[in-house]
Amino acid sequence: MQLRVRALETVLAEKGYIEPAAINAIIEAYETKVGPHIGARVVAKAWSDPAFKRALIADASQAVLALGLLNRVGDHLIAVENTPELHNMIVCTLCSCYPWEVLGLPPVWYKSAPYRSRAVSDPRGVLNDFGVLLPAGTGIRVWDSTAETRFIVLPMPPAGTAGWSEEKLATLVTRDCMIGTGLPKEASEVA
Repeated sequence: MQLRVRALETVLAEKGYIEPAAINAIIEAYETKVGPHIGARVVAKAWSDPAFKRALIADASQAVLALGLLNRVGDHLIAVENTPELHNMIVCTLCSCYPWEVLGLPPVWYKSAPYRSRAVSDPRGVLNDFGVLLPAGTGIRVWDSTAETRFIVLPMPPAGTAGWSEEKLATLVTRDCMIGTGLPKEASEVA
């Protein structure tokens, strides 16, 4: 795949359709300015700063922007909070709308028709397929992203992390837990 991409890039550059420096700038942006490490910072701050958590739930777009993070995720980013009573999961039933600035590139399965349809019709089954086994009494709410509105899940912090720094908390946050198809790592996995 890398060879095919490199060959395509070479042909497009030779024909003058793309500028190699522009491609390098895009790659650098995905490595440093956008991606799941950004979302992990947002989640970790919400776990450690109650005022920021309130701001994130009230207006995620503004809260993320206030951190000085890139925010072009459509006009509206909404943070939905997992609780012991409610688990949130994100899908885009029409295509693959996704907050790539805070979560990085969408995983292949996110764009697949089976995920998009089953997330709505059988969310508990989808979560089971991902290894997320919720108690029977925990409700599941599926949020449908659009071109204008994107979502990020604020997962519950793992037990045993009280007093951890934001940097250390961020190491527990996975892309999948911010989509709702996974859970954060346990404290023992990074301690």
